[in-house]
Amino acid sequence: MNKRVLLGVSAGIAAYKTPDLVRKLGELGAEVQVILSKNADQFVAPLSLQAVSGHAVHSHAMTAESESGMGHIDLARWADIVLIAPATANIIARLCQGNADELLTTVCVATEAPIAVAPAMNQQMWQNAASKTNMSTLASRGVHILGPDAGEQACGEVGLGRMLQPADIAARVGGLFQNTSLTGKRVMITAGPTWEALDPVRGITNHSSGMMGYALAQAAIEAGAEVTLVTGPTHITPPSRAETVNVISALDMHAAVMNSIDQQDIFIGVAAVADYRPIDTAAEKIKKNAEQMTITMVKNPDILADVANLQKPPFCVGFAAETNDVVDYARGKLERKKLDLIAANHVGGSETGFGTPDNAITLISQNDVIELPKQNKSALARILIAEIAKAYTKI
Repeated sequence: MNKRVLLGVSAGIAAYKTPDLVRKLGELGAEVQVILSKNADQFVAPLSLQAVSGHAVHSHAMTAESESGMGHIDLARWADIVLIAPATANIIARLCQGNADELLTTVCVATEAPIAVAPAMNQQMWQNAASKTNMSTLASRGVHILGPDAGEQACGEVGLGRMLQPADIAARVGGLFQNTSLTGKRVMITAGPTWEALDPVRGITNHSSGMMGYALAQAAIEAGAEVTLVTGPTHITPPSRAETVNVISALDMHAAVMNSIDQQDIFIGVAAVADYRPIDTAAEKIKKNAEQMTITMVKNPDILADVANLQKPPFCVGFAAETNDVVDYARGKLERKKLDLIAANHVGGSETGFGTPDNAITLISQNDVIELPKQNKSALARILIAEIAKAYTKI
């Protein structure tokens, strides 16, 4: 599986099965960390879970040992999936409400990773109207529901509500990651802005946050690719499994890309690269001595065009961030630069584009136009990678 599973154990009798669940996930190649909800340690020993996972068991949001001192954020970023097993009626109801009243629920609110729950409760609790409504709510939000199973329960009653067996849960979690569309492929992604220095203090840049490029890097990794992320200055932590190359200026980015582009199968140019740079950069801070200042600019190299025009170019995907006539400008860029695909998006508003968590994309090829509606950039990135992989296989 080669994934990071964050296992949340809530306070139900089925918690005694979770050491075996950790072991089964590990046998599939997953790395597992465990969060115990309040009172879950009454049903399973933390030391047992630590022994089989190889990690300390978590139960508090604020810990001195966590990277940032904010354990919920560190864990939320670490996970490829959050799995809650057993998921009691209580924890399911609190997830529906968006509660963040303990570490497990807080991580679920903070994570962009998919969430899966393996329900475990008395058969009558499972049949309760509130439980049914809560499960429907979670499903409508994209939460994966694993089970429950039917059979004899700890209370002696028989019916639906038993947690699936650990081997079944592990297999289903593994199945959620069966995206092998880019396995063995090498993908280079540029992300973020560039900074064109005027002097040692000031420079010309743009509002790109790097969020879309970083999300695409993570999605490509999930699809099995070996990813090189060439990034301008951002405040985002890059995916740990990407080879990250940090650059500042457009010239830096061009050099970094061309240095290893011949080793890539796919190139995705997401970075907002400055079209021009100052022809001269002052060695010292420019003083405010005049009412006006003239800056002479020179054109930067076109990274995307240079890659697409190589003798043996990789599959090339461009991005077009426009404030108006988005599709028309993007189609012209597709044809002019000889790209395989271009992702066009509107920027300048407050709801999508630079610096916002959401985006909407129009994906354009020579023969097709696909509208991808507004959604979280991480979710959108997974769809984009799937479409890119599909188009790549057709060449």
